[in-house]
Amino acid sequence: MNKQFKELVSALIDMVNLPPVRMEVEAVRQGNFRGFDSNRFYLVDSGSLSARYQDRTVYILDEGDLLLPDIAGTSHAGMAVFYGSEAGASLYGYSGLEFMQCLFSEPSAVKVWTRLLITYAGLMLRITAANTREDAVATPGFEEYQPGEIIIHQGERAEYVFNLSAGTAEVIVDEVIVGRINEGEIFGAMAALTQSDRSATVRARTRCSVVKVPNEQFTDLIRSNPATIHSLLVDMANSIVNLNEQLVGLRNQPGGS
Repeated sequence: MNKQFKELVSALIDMVNLPPVRMEVEAVRQGNFRGFDSNRFYLVDSGSLSARYQDRTVYILDEGDLLLPDIAGTSHAGMAVFYGSEAGASLYGYSGLEFMQCLFSEPSAVKVWTRLLITYAGLMLRITAANTREDAVATPGFEEYQPGEIIIHQGERAEYVFNLSAGTAEVIVDEVIVGRINEGEIFGAMAALTQSDRSATVRARTRCSVVKVPNEQFTDLIRSNPATIHSLLVDMANSIVNLNEQLVGLRNQPGGS
């Protein structure tokens, strides 16, 4: 999943194509590195950064990782995340406002951004699970399916929203194939948003890698990020087009009504 996240970061940086400001970070153990701005994006070019929360190192950012802006900032010491480096690092800094303006001007970049956020959420879930007591329920954030395996069962209760990070899957209703899900698409959101049972089965057509996000977290993501809504609407529109094509094909067959 970390490899996938870095690939998405690289693709997004290329699409945004915004000139960065290079920064050299000296080793610092306490507080944020000099020049840190909670309103900027930072790409780690070399070395590593440590993210510390309540005096504990939570995770490490290394080459190719993206440090996202922190909306909480440092206004509340008890809630702040501090970033430092044990041995120094080289970073590229981007204005958060300019970065997002460039991003939203390019529809393909919006889709990559949405995939990046969902993958990031999956990474954070795994980090949280790794630091949770053994008797607590851990949420799997990433799974792989072999061809023919069922990802979603029609009629089951919706607990997760999925992003297909690799492979292709087919949508089946009452044992009839009605559509296909391609790499990068979000699926399973309708049942999650309407709090209803799954209306279709999703089966892996090829080897599939998926990111799973709990319903509650996906709902929060939609409320806070319009890009997720845009990508979701695009995927739903594509699904409707595919279904219409299937129906037209059936009607054009001999004996079709």
